Amino acid sequence: MIPERLDHITDQQAVEICAELRERIIECVSHTGGHLASSLGVVELLVALHRVYDLNTDRLVFDVGHQCYAHKILTGRGDLMGTLRQFGGISGFPKPQEHRSDAFIAGHASTAVSVALGMARARTLSGENYQVVALMGDGAMTGGLAYEGLSNAGQSGEPMVVILNDNGMSITKNVGGVAEHLSRQRLRPQYLEFKKLYRRVTSKGRLGRGIYRITHRIKQAVKNALLSESVFETMGFTFLGPVDGHDVKQLTRLLTYAKELGSPVLLHVKTVKGKGYAPAEQEPDKFHGVGPFRREDGALLSGKGKENFSAVFGRTMCDLGARREELCLITAAMQSGTGSDLWAERFPQRFFDVGIAEEHAVTMAAGMAKQHMVPVFAVYSSFLQRSYDMLIHDVAIQHLHVVFAVDRAGLVGEDGETHHGVFDVAYLTSVPGMKVLCPASFGELERMLTYAVEKVNGPVTVRYPRGGEGDYRGISAETGAQVIRPGSDVTIVCYGTMVNEALKAAELLEAKGKSAQILKLNSIIPLDMDAVLDCAAGTGRLLVAEECIDTNCVGRRIASELALRGMTNVRVRLANLGDHFIPQGTVAQLRALCGIDGASICKQALEEIN
Repeated sequence: MIPERLDHITDQQAVEICAELRERIIECVSHTGGHLASSLGVVELLVALHRVYDLNTDRLVFDVGHQCYAHKILTGRGDLMGTLRQFGGISGFPKPQEHRSDAFIAGHASTAVSVALGMARARTLSGENYQVVALMGDGAMTGGLAYEGLSNAGQSGEPMVVILNDNGMSITKNVGGVAEHLSRQRLRPQYLEFKKLYRRVTSKGRLGRGIYRITHRIKQAVKNALLSESVFETMGFTFLGPVDGHDVKQLTRLLTYAKELGSPVLLHVKTVKGKGYAPAEQEPDKFHGVGPFRREDGALLSGKGKENFSAVFGRTMCDLGARREELCLITAAMQSGTGSDLWAERFPQRFFDVGIAEEHAVTMAAGMAKQHMVPVFAVYSSFLQRSYDMLIHDVAIQHLHVVFAVDRAGLVGEDGETHHGVFDVAYLTSVPGMKVLCPASFGELERMLTYAVEKVNGPVTVRYPRGGEGDYRGISAETGAQVIRPGSDVTIVCYGTMVNEALKAAELLEAKGKSAQILKLNSIIPLDMDAVLDCAAGTGRLLVAEECIDTNCVGRRIASELALRGMTNVRVRLANLGDHFIPQGTVAQLRALCGIDGASICKQALEEIN
């Protein structure tokens, strides 16, 4: 049984709680799916944090938030873990609306130090008394924002602790036996206690402070002669570690010491991703984000052998790469997720994983395009948001041929509001010179990607959803629009896999004696207004169904164009996600919730017809 507070438990009790937490996380995620390996790797670290800090008052900022499962259980949400990432259940990320111990939302990476420094400065300015900790991990240090935050935080002098959860990142170690020996000595409890006592004594009076300055300089000179100074110390941090991230006793002592220093501290913790569950330890990438699985051996319970848009993208890229030597593929820490594994294996010299650095990826692609290569940036829609300035300044102004393969466009399901790709329609269509293609099937993705690589001479996006294709298996032209179902009462305008919901709506309308025409947009920039106008003139009613936010959606652009042309006799109705954030749930549940599934589209079409 896990107690409500951990500040008075023994070291042995802490070890037992870690074992219980690990068991509960494995059991829960085997049913719900989720970020298993990341959460298993930080169990001891989170127990130690809960022993040292009062996280209802002190602020713990995760980076990235999928490490937080043990924290959720330790803060009274253990009974709700069966609803993890489910519609109406608890989030797979920290969520302040869910619990006061969740200091800040954290779905994207590299933000924690900046957030934590902001909180520390707010504390100082307001004269409040609480501690601030940033927990980084899973590649967050590959993002440039992390270094911007570290540089500022180290020089700020603000009391705060940054924990670097190193589970395989490339961090340079001090070299040599003497360096390793001294690093171990610095972490001994006796040394830490002596250092605290020494600081207290020498802080009293001018003589004590003078002695401290002299001895500190001597110590620093000896240390610099034997230990290369870490980049964190150069930034202004007191550096502690590396320490075994699965030794809860040692972690508790070091965190207590770091808390008492009253200055910027960076604690380097070495952990094993997937710790305590053999399949996750052996394949941490596979169990980073995983669906329901059989806990005995880690075998997935569903999804075996099902092809998806990401896999089709990867296969098509390899076909193109075999005949085009100038073609390159870039990804931002999402090699497997974007279906780029096969390309990385076949064309390693033309594959570049830049880490969690989407801004850098876009600007690097611009440099490659300027020198006559054809770069393709495979990226999730919600992560490309970071690169909006680079899209405009570095790519579009010079009209460079960069191909953006935007994966996870639209609703993505259980990861919720931080990961839904529902903003790219709004921001991509605002970039001058950008083409945006929207395949509705695997065959269309192959055709449109080939067109984007071989026929376009400026910036071009091919956007496609997570998962597989629906009932529509047609292969339309690369751009423009086409009627895929005739009708006379209403025209349903759609693009991408929303065509499947439109077809369902048309069938439901037919059963009610109504006739729906379906106009499928193959590209939303350029937008084939001639085709739209023809349909509008024929039925007099347009219902534009989209899986994106309302602001700057295609339906609003169509309505605006009709108004500018004086076609006030055409009724236009919009079916989209509105202007609010969408919660977690399956895509089917969320489409129904937002009124863009087949049944909802049918209902809205009937209202217009009647």
